[in-house]
Amino acid sequence: MSALTRPAPRAYAPPVQRTVEVIGRRPVEAYVELTLAAPEIAERAEPGQFVAFAVGGPTSGLLLRRSIAISTAEAGVVTVVVSAAGPGSTWLTERRVGDALDVVGPLGRRFPDPPPGARALLVGGGYGAAALVGLAARLRDRGCPVDVVAGAAGADRLCSVQELTGLADRLEVTTDDGSSGRRGLVTLAVDELLPEAGVVYACGPMPMLRAVADAATARGIPSYVAVEESMACGIGVCMTCVLPVVGEDGRTRFSRSCTEGPVFGGDRVRFADVGALPWDVVGADAMGVVAP
Repeated sequence: MSALTRPAPRAYAPPVQRTVEVIGRRPVEAYVELTLAAPEIAERAEPGQFVAFAVGGPTSGLLLRRSIAISTAEAGVVTVVVSAAGPGSTWLTERRVGDALDVVGPLGRRFPDPPPGARALLVGGGYGAAALVGLAARLRDRGCPVDVVAGAAGADRLCSVQELTGLADRLEVTTDDGSSGRRGLVTLAVDELLPEAGVVYACGPMPMLRAVADAATARGIPSYVAVEESMACGIGVCMTCVLPVVGEDGRTRFSRSCTEGPVFGGDRVRFADVGALPWDVVGADAMGVVAP
């Protein structure tokens, strides 16, 4: 099947580095939402982009930034939802109102606009759903019908359900253990809503993105996924976040999630080869990789 998608569009405006103030902090189930006074970043940000935080303080040994998806950006304020997954992100969740943070953003490519008249299906897994709030608001403002599926392992891992409920024409919640919404994976609801969708947007764990993208592609529906790869530098230098992605010429190249992404066409990411070196990726022959 030929590809259904083009590369995600580049950002409208370049990123900036600023010291910003935390003006709000609240627990969101297993996560923490931080609200930042960041007018120059907010005015540049587009749904799908992210910001990169310096973490640990000026004397910390944590040298690499932590990249976090933007949830909303409006009226000079940026919100992000942080999961305490490691030392850097845990440090971020411990910030309090009045603290200053060194932030670079907005970074990465944005979600493309839907085809005219298309119904959009948004699928969020865990705290990945936070990255869809700004997109849902933009689509609703433009008169685009929006359906949302939010899923997680359990109720305590769901995120942004309340915000998305107010923006969606229909919202379905699924949890693996049945502690909230319907028991099962997000694909349970996705399969029901896909027949009415004209485009799919998703953010969450890689297995979920693969399942959603495969389901959309099988029906001939374009999908765009915001990947959650670890982005150590956020600006395309360190090459730690590369994924095998099929280009418009049909050839596979390693694409940097932070610059060519984090939004990719779901039908272009070779999910089965993530973490591997495919024999047909551009440059593999120079490294001695041969066809099976």
